[in-house]
Amino acid sequence: MENICPVCHLPEDICTCKQRSKENKQLKIGLERKKFKKYVTTVVGFGSEEEGKEVAKYLKKKLACGGTYKDEMVEVQGSQKEKVKELLIKKGYLEELIDA
Repeated sequence: MENICPVCHLPEDICTCKQRSKENKQLKIGLERKKFKKYVTTVVGFGSEEEGKEVAKYLKKKLACGGTYKDEMVEVQGSQKEKVKELLIKKGYLEELIDA
């Protein structure tokens, strides 16, 4: 027997709840200056820690840089606001809901 989604009550292989949750997220991309004039690109607005860690791993892999998820924020090394925005759009987040 297939697993049933508790939200939409459809089989999990055709469930679209995760995609719909991405479409409702308001994300804010920022730039912070850390020690020694180093820049860090931050992304805030993820609903769960699991989702934040998944996005951090995806961004680190695609941008070939270091980063982390902490304090409900994804941090990626370097000044990469535009690249991060493009990758989040490719990942399924709506461009209108990303404040860069």
